[in-house]
Amino acid sequence: MSVVWTQVALAGVWGGLVAVERKAFLQAMMSRPLVAATVMGLLLDDVTSGLSVGLLLELFFLGTANLGASLPENDTLAATATSAAACTITQASGAPSTPAIWSLAVLLFIGMGRVGRRGDRLLEGYSARLARVALASAEAGNLTRAMRQNLWGMWPHFTLYGVLTALCALAGFFVEPVLQALPVALTRGLAWAFPAMASVAAAIAAQGSHARKAPLYAALGAAAVTVAIVLYLLQERGT
Repeated sequence: MSVVWTQVALAGVWGGLVAVERKAFLQAMMSRPLVAATVMGLLLDDVTSGLSVGLLLELFFLGTANLGASLPENDTLAATATSAAACTITQASGAPSTPAIWSLAVLLFIGMGRVGRRGDRLLEGYSARLARVALASAEAGNLTRAMRQNLWGMWPHFTLYGVLTALCALAGFFVEPVLQALPVALTRGLAWAFPAMASVAAAIAAQGSHARKAPLYAALGAAAVTVAIVLYLLQERGT
């Protein structure tokens, strides 16, 4: 039981830290899905799950675009929540990580990006008020108070997104028995769903790049993944 809570706590701390890095501090790309999910896997002793989920979500969100002043989905929360859940499902299974686990985690938790967008919208007003107070304090020469206001502005992001990530990590331990109870055919379907999702994500990323031949690159990427799957299935059937 102590291992469970250690995993949940580590997931929450990392989820909170990258949420702060995304909005208020450093902004050194640590909050990108690929980095955030891979480090999550490293912390939870399942780099394979973290890297696989992070790669897929990096491609998926790389192809999304912000239109005007619209608030985008929180790709960082989607990455930390999904990778944490994938890692804890694997931990609960006691077996190596599998594409079926990654697919299930993505299907269940990628929606946390929209939850994070709602959280960002709720925190915008609070952060704006603190920013005005900090600016007034700095203009008055009270730099200590200005710095304190900036630090207070970080805590809500750390707390909210840390708690949400921790809850998703905890949920993974409860999802694992459900995965074990699924029919074998459905589990195999989940396993093959992961490369299919990766193919779609790659196509979205290529399309979103606005390159002159983006549709061609998207089609080639999807075709390459499809051919790889077919070849693997033929090889597996032959053995």
